Amino acid sequence: MEFHSYSSKCAFSSLSDIKGKHVTIMGLGLNGGGEAAVKFFLQKGAYVLVTDMKTKEQLLPTIERLSNNPSIDTSRLTYRLGEHRIEDFENADCVIKNPGVKYEGNKYLAAAKAIETDLSIFLRFTDCPLIAVTGSKGKSSTVSAIYYGLKKAGFKAFLGGNITVSPLTFIDEVTQDTPVVIEFSSWQLADLRGRKVLKPHISIITKIVPDHQNWYGNMEDYVQDKRLIYKDQTAGDYSIFDAEEDEPGTGPDKSLYPECTTWGNLFASESKATVLRYGKQPLENTSAVLNANGKKIFGVWQETKKDGSFCGKVLLGGMTEPEVILKGLSVPGEHNKINVLNAALVLYLMGVDAKKTAEICGSWSGIEHRLQFFHSFKNNGSEIKFYNDSCATVPEAAAAASQSFGKSVILLTGGTDKGLELTPLKNVLCQKGNKDELNENGVIPVKDLYFLKGTATDKLLPELDKEGIKYNGPFESLDKMMECLKENLLKTETPEVVVFSPGATSFGMFNNEFDRGNKYMVAVKTWFSE
Repeated sequence: MEFHSYSSKCAFSSLSDIKGKHVTIMGLGLNGGGEAAVKFFLQKGAYVLVTDMKTKEQLLPTIERLSNNPSIDTSRLTYRLGEHRIEDFENADCVIKNPGVKYEGNKYLAAAKAIETDLSIFLRFTDCPLIAVTGSKGKSSTVSAIYYGLKKAGFKAFLGGNITVSPLTFIDEVTQDTPVVIEFSSWQLADLRGRKVLKPHISIITKIVPDHQNWYGNMEDYVQDKRLIYKDQTAGDYSIFDAEEDEPGTGPDKSLYPECTTWGNLFASESKATVLRYGKQPLENTSAVLNANGKKIFGVWQETKKDGSFCGKVLLGGMTEPEVILKGLSVPGEHNKINVLNAALVLYLMGVDAKKTAEICGSWSGIEHRLQFFHSFKNNGSEIKFYNDSCATVPEAAAAASQSFGKSVILLTGGTDKGLELTPLKNVLCQKGNKDELNENGVIPVKDLYFLKGTATDKLLPELDKEGIKYNGPFESLDKMMECLKENLLKTETPEVVVFSPGATSFGMFNNEFDRGNKYMVAVKTWFSE
């Protein structure tokens, strides 16, 4: 793929220069990003035209919030909905691009004099300690844990980016002493290519697995955008990369990167920053790490005691002995150990001592839509606990969710195919053996299965049928799923864990994964009220 590179020159010389300019915002949406951009540019005195292929009826919640916002002058706001017009792009001083729109082949963006995004504007006009996180799995949990930790440690900090908070909402509050945590999707990173504005003090790339292959078509192009996060870092900065082996079949193409056997090693070989690694075991025991040059590897790792408890340790250059920076977790899941350990590493790099870091990070209770405990229901004297993991949009995440509780769970899953390999989820769903126990493959079989309708579900069900695995559905709505689930649960007398982890999208039924999670929680509370 040929990657478009944007201009390093901004359409505005300063924030005050925005006044009187004509700005076209491409994509209003329902998640707050377009809305934040409209509010920001109106407050800065621009004439704003919003264009979106969605209709007024589809965007009504956002439109009504803007109409009822007393802090903005809507007399300078124009809507062009249900269509795009080329002149709205040609005549604008600047177009604010939605990251979900490809530049390549887009005639409207090609007609624009200048293109920016909410993140590029933020990065151009702020100078703050930036903590930037990208990856495939765990990035939202990681940024949320970092933000929580910084706030608990006494920093005035902000969180934004792909986690659905536009940094334009807090741009005027940021100073040189304000840490800002940003979650970057690969698309948001691609929109920064060539601008030379992304220079994080700390960058993290979480575990890389296939994602968005319906957009990119191959892993190399997908990872090419991820690599932008550390491209302009310098020796005074930190880059934090995976030290473990990649999942089978997901690593770098050896014909392209013969010297780098894992993505983490490739990133470490390129970054000009101080490189730190993270792993599930002491780093010197991690075969994936590039250590042939004799250099000591620094970073963080997990250690598990005989009683099953674990701690997280850190060793940096200049330290003679590792320190414990994490003891136990308040959130379920093996995957969260590394997410919170990386958050602990960031706190430690920001000057928080080891004991306080462990205390703070151990108390983090998780975030919405990611293994979020939100409801319990008493049934025949036993408790049924409900978890919302709607942001699990890749098969690996749903597979991990099913193994996060140390016991067999009731899994609600399935949805629309993203063009990803479904094998990780299929392998878990097809496991047999005693419930609540690891089988010979080291997997706890799922106790009961419920599927939402969708193209990913259509691919999974024949595989389950071949193995003789029973399931419920597929269901065309959450209400139908809840009706069946309740009927079956009322027959049980044992404590249960119910996890909604689709491992796919469901955009035919919902606006996005957040809408899906919210509607799931409403449905559960409706059907399982005391």
